[in-house]
Amino acid sequence: MSRPKNVLWIMCDQLRYDYLGCTGHPTLKTPNIDAMAMRGVRFSNAYVQSPICGPSRMSFYTGRYMRSHGSHWNGWPLRVGEPTLGDHLKKIGVRNVLVGKTHMAPDLEGLKMLGIAPDSIIGVHVAECGFEPYERDDGLHPTGRPRPRYDAYLREHGYEAANPWEHWANSGRAADGSLENGWLLVHADKAARVAAEDSETPYMTRRGMDFIAEAEADGRPWCLHLSYIKPHWPYIVPEPYASMYSAADVLPAVRSEQEKQSAHPVFAAYMDMRYSRNMARDETRKKVIPTYMGLIKQIDDQMGRLMQFLEQRGLLDVTMIVFTSDHGDYLGDHWMGEKDLFHDQSAKIPLIVIDPSAAADRTRGTVCEALVEAIDLAPTFIDYFGGNPPNHILEGRSLIPLLRGETPADWRKVVFSEYDYCMQEVRLKLGQPIEQCRLFMVFDGRWKYIHASGFRPMLYDLLEDPKELTDRGEDPDCSDIIARLQSALFDWALHSKGHITISTEKIAAYASQQLQVKGGILIGIWDEAELSAIRQKIGMTELNS
Repeated sequence: MSRPKNVLWIMCDQLRYDYLGCTGHPTLKTPNIDAMAMRGVRFSNAYVQSPICGPSRMSFYTGRYMRSHGSHWNGWPLRVGEPTLGDHLKKIGVRNVLVGKTHMAPDLEGLKMLGIAPDSIIGVHVAECGFEPYERDDGLHPTGRPRPRYDAYLREHGYEAANPWEHWANSGRAADGSLENGWLLVHADKAARVAAEDSETPYMTRRGMDFIAEAEADGRPWCLHLSYIKPHWPYIVPEPYASMYSAADVLPAVRSEQEKQSAHPVFAAYMDMRYSRNMARDETRKKVIPTYMGLIKQIDDQMGRLMQFLEQRGLLDVTMIVFTSDHGDYLGDHWMGEKDLFHDQSAKIPLIVIDPSAAADRTRGTVCEALVEAIDLAPTFIDYFGGNPPNHILEGRSLIPLLRGETPADWRKVVFSEYDYCMQEVRLKLGQPIEQCRLFMVFDGRWKYIHASGFRPMLYDLLEDPKELTDRGEDPDCSDIIARLQSALFDWALHSKGHITISTEKIAAYASQQLQVKGGILIGIWDEAELSAIRQKIGMTELNS
């Protein structure tokens, strides 16, 4: 009896594309992730549809652009009725399961309006973004917020505290015994108080393996979204990872004084944000980046455990494995902290896809340079399970042809990403109306164009300026390039996929099969002879009148 297909979709939070061994980091060794890349395809031009957690993830989970799903900021609910990957997989008998983070906020007002209880079967499905929540943990648990199951685990293992997540897993200890709070960047070079095996990343790995083991008895195919909390801040990691890297491993910041002197108003406002000012300091970078690397090394070790677990259970041959991130982290590059804008440090992501099918054997260990978007994963998963991706809803494209060595002639020529800064202090600094706080990126593989509502555009030439240090948005020599990319943006903006309740096939049939006439709606027909000719042409044998 053949075993059902599965998908293991691994996502890290705030993992930069260039902080892996297989993507060229000179001192951070990630042998297990590198081995995954050798078993599959690494996509070197993968971009998120928004460079912050919530909107990016909602695009991953719906297969739709931010402008379509409407969740523009962290904590903004995904509206009731917005189709998700879970909805599409449910139709073909596949469980869509979550272990870890989603950043999903339920549309409580929408549920209330429809009379759906949030804790009902339908309510949970909607409130959890189409996921079956095996264990949800969004990773940030300051005192006063709802407590995660992980707190109970820590207490069961002797880590007593009012807030064990913060006081043990995300704090160090000073020589006098006092806590060194991991939220504070000054303590990023301290070791977390928790033992490595009890920290968040190994814990979530074990929870993922718990589900996989239980799912074998169930027998249904599954898509497991194993969504790690790290290397997102708080930047703190337990030993031995806390001591693995040092200031000597910190690469020089990618930035220039010219960026400050000629900064676009929006860029300048972000460089002036508190987290950017602090992260741009060399002292901060020397504390944070070695810890960031340690967190990634811990993830890599867990990938080794996870792949061994799958191999022991004979699941590698039937499981598509995806390793990716929801966005990057500036780490002081371009005088920035956090993410927010569209430099590659922020908007570009690592993406490794392992297709176990024999048809994918010829691409194993290769690098694909095609322009790929995060929204491509949803149709890829549906395609892999043998379903028909609903192209009137999904705005991404299946990667299956690329995974199997085919290059579609009509593959996209540009990728898009969006950002809405209406919730940030930047809006106040710039005096922008809420509705005008919009940024749009168009990237064609060389030129990266950024439309900023109310301001001049930004433009970078990644062929001549791969570090994106020179903004050519005001360069008259680039006017043709700007016009071309503006046209691409304009065309994209006008053609979102809004026919979500009517399939493309039904729309096509309505005209080509004269369904209006077949339904007895006889508009503009002159006489019986003309009607008879129409009936004959469309094969009608009876007239409804």
